[in-house]
Order: sequence, then C-alpha cells, then structure tokens
Amino acid sequence: MSAGGPHLDPEGCGSNAAAYVLGALSDDESSAFRSHLESCAVCREEVAALNVVAAALPAAAPQLTAPSELKRRVMAAVHEEAARVSARPSRAPTRPAFPALRLRPALAGLTLAAVVVALAVIALAPGGSGVRVIRADVLSSRASALLRLSGGHAELSITGLAQSPPGRVYEVWLKGSGRPQPTDVLFTVTSAGDATVGVPGSLSGVSEVLVTSERRGGSRVPTRAPVIVAHLS
Repeated sequence: MSAGGPHLDPEGCGSNAAAYVLGALSDDESSAFRSHLESCAVCREEVAALNVVAAALPAAAPQLTAPSELKRRVMAAVHEEAARVSARPSRAPTRPAFPALRLRPALAGLTLAAVVVALAVIALAPGGSGVRVIRADVLSSRASALLRLSGGHAELSITGLAQSPPGRVYEVWLKGSGRPQPTDVLFTVTSAGDATVGVPGSLSGVSEVLVTSERRGGSRVPTRAPVIVAHLS
C-alpha cells in the first residue's frame, strides 16, 4: 500500500476480492474497489491470485452433465441465502475509511468455491448450455479423452496421448450400424500429448467416435485397432 493511500486494517483487505473477480459486486462497488486496489498491495495480490484460480477452474476437472435435481438444489440454496440476507437489519459501517462492500443478494454468504460450483452446475445441467460430455475409452492408461457434444457439434479433447511415429497421423472415424466411416480429419498431438479436434458432420445414427493411427495422408478403412473410442449410446 502506498504511503499516501487510505489506512486499512490488513486483516480486512482481500475480503471483497473474490466477489470482485466473480463480477458479483454492483457497478458502484466495483468502481470503489478498483480505486482501493490502486493503493492496496494486499488486495492487488489477492485479486491476481484469484484470477489465476478462476481462469484455471474450467480445465481443472472433466466436465460432466449434472442431474437436473442437483441444479434445483443449488439454486434453492442460493435463493434461501438471499432471503436470509434481505431479512437481516442493516448495520452502520464500522470502517469509515473503506466500508465493507456488500455482495449482490443472490451471491451473498457464498464462498468463492461455492459460487464457482453453482455456476458450473447451471452451465452443465440439462436445460443449461445443453452440453453433453462423454469420457472416451483410451488404449493408453496415461492418456484421456473427452467428447463434448453441443448444438449438433462434437469436439474431442485429448491429453497425454503418445505422439504419432514418423510417417503416421491420427484419424477420426464415425461408426454407425456398419463399418467405421472416415471423416478425413487427420491430426497429431503436441509434445505433451494434447490435441483438440473438431468432429465434422452429423452424429445422427452414430454410435461411436473412433481414433486410429494411420499412415500419413489417412486411409479409407481403419488399418489398426482404435486408440480412442467414445460411445454415444
């Protein structure tokens, strides 16, 4: 904190950082907190740390479709907390130099982790974003793959897959009632074994999305056993 800035109790600093990072403050509260950040190193460090956490959370765990009942329970808890906060009598601020900022009612009383979980449940629950996530079977125990289905589109997210040998690539196939059909999607993975691959075309009637290792240029029929199998049904 700079010498010319307002004096704040160090134990009180950072208490509004989570709400600020999540965008849970009103416009006036956000403006006041940004002004406070200019003179408070404690809160700047807290905001910087929380920004890193918030940015990393979506990739920290596989995204799964949450049941509608879980979404209902989370939202019921949010509304119940909001009603309790609204019923509490207001109290005069105890820190005139920088009064404690109030969260919006729907988020009051929730910790940063609880808010993030609630938002994730809403986004992934049926009726939310409409995203379906399928964990695929992978030949290598050190690799993993997720197939995300949304709005008629599909995307494979792969981690830890071995790089293709020289002269070979990975190819994506769609399997219905007959033999696998080529999609003409060829790809390689990064040095860490990662890749994000769009699956073209309609998945209507498709029961499996497959990935095989093929010669560079691809093949019209699979020549090796699949290294990834995502079961749609």
